[in-house]
Amino acid sequence: MSAIARITAGLIGLFAVGSIGLDMWISLSAYPDRTFLAEFWRLLRYFTILTNLMLAGLCFWVASGRRVAPFWTAAVALWIAIVGIVYHLLLARDLSGIDWWPDFGLHTFVPVSYVLWWLVFAPKAGLRFVDGLSWLGWPALYVVYALGRGAFDGRYPYFFLNPEKSGWMGVAGWSAGLCAAFFVGGIVMIALAKLLTKGRPHPADAALRDPQLR
Repeated sequence: MSAIARITAGLIGLFAVGSIGLDMWISLSAYPDRTFLAEFWRLLRYFTILTNLMLAGLCFWVASGRRVAPFWTAAVALWIAIVGIVYHLLLARDLSGIDWWPDFGLHTFVPVSYVLWWLVFAPKAGLRFVDGLSWLGWPALYVVYALGRGAFDGRYPYFFLNPEKSGWMGVAGWSAGLCAAFFVGGIVMIALAKLLTKGRPHPADAALRDPQLR
């Protein structure tokens, strides 16, 4: 990727990590009896935090000059986009002051900036519509993790994954609905990627024509 693509990816990753760090600092300041590890473990129950960490890792990988398959850059774009959409539709809070900043970073700035980065810089050739099914793996795995962890310690990250509030049928309904949203979003992204790369040679085809690319 170009230097500007790598630098921009690195900055997005830093903003994601910085937002998580600021969130932890605010919580530890309010609850000084908590340890760093305990607070970090508490945050790891949330899909938002886990997905932002995943995004940051990918962004730092790109910033270092290493290659990333289009499958993964698109997958992270889908997952972080759903983070922002679900938050603003179902979970948004009225915050002010310093509390507003990590909330804005994790749920708005990072999702919007990464999706824009994917649209402008990320390679998109070779994505297949079947990838939309594969991308359901992460949210499905998270549901299992969240429910298992909640059954162990009695704390669930979101009301729609809390069987004590929504009931198991409610949890199943919400999970199915969110999986459908991920799938539809993935199909839309793949269709957009195909539209944006229409007429461009596939990387594998280019390698066959140019031995230096093999």
